[in-house]
Amino acid sequence: MDGMSYPVYSEFSRTRDVAVALVAVNGSFTDKNGNKVVAPAGLNSVYVEFSGKNNELVIAEDSGVNNAKFYYPADDGICIVGSRGNYSGRVRIGWKCLVSIGTWVTCTTACSIYTAEATSVVIGDDCMFAASVQIRTEDSHAIFDVESGERINPSRDIAIGQHVWLAEDSLILSGSTIGAGSVIGTRSLVKGFIPNNCVAAGSPARVIKKDAAWERPNIAFAAPWVRSNGREQELVRTPRCWQKTDESQAAVVLGKGCYTSLMSHDRASKCFDMSRFSL
Repeated sequence: MDGMSYPVYSEFSRTRDVAVALVAVNGSFTDKNGNKVVAPAGLNSVYVEFSGKNNELVIAEDSGVNNAKFYYPADDGICIVGSRGNYSGRVRIGWKCLVSIGTWVTCTTACSIYTAEATSVVIGDDCMFAASVQIRTEDSHAIFDVESGERINPSRDIAIGQHVWLAEDSLILSGSTIGAGSVIGTRSLVKGFIPNNCVAAGSPARVIKKDAAWERPNIAFAAPWVRSNGREQELVRTPRCWQKTDESQAAVVLGKGCYTSLMSHDRASKCFDMSRFSL
């Protein structure tokens, strides 16, 4: 009616006119399009949807992943989920994209990760995500300069270092890097570089405290009932992550589990720039 043509989407797939159903992940398999799942049997409500070909989902034997849906709308995507975590939520692995979730990455409630256009999300070991965290390498829709036609919101990689705490409703956008040991405040929007061992908050997020460290135990459920000094009260559980802030830190520290799984995965190590990361 308005002179424009609109695509028709199927009931099951948001990306193509061919209906593609979610498949429950219950052990390893390979389909006729070369899509591959390496996973244990007996997972709790874990599903995958392959719309393209040559995609791969690797889930560690003791990953703890549950109530999760992995979507591959295109070709050549890779997703690796590490051990001893409890990731739940949605993960979309776009065309030639990589999502790597390290060891002992936990979520309070379902989170969302979205990638497209040959970008990557790499999440280091021992990260803690509060409720409704969202991580996006892309903005879902392209924006162009009306004169030059150039794209002004290109998709970009995201890297989150080891032992990072993303508080409730955090939104991490394309091109962001968060150094190891940092904390992102509630309802903050990160778009850019946050160095290691910082507290950052706001929209957009800004560093409000440097040389900071945090620990996992919830202060409401265990002694000491008032925590005033982490060192004097012997509360340090992650001494490796008690570091001074280094704003010139070149490589993002991921931790052994995440770094090893990336380097040992043949396609991931060859297709993506691993020089950005360290143990």
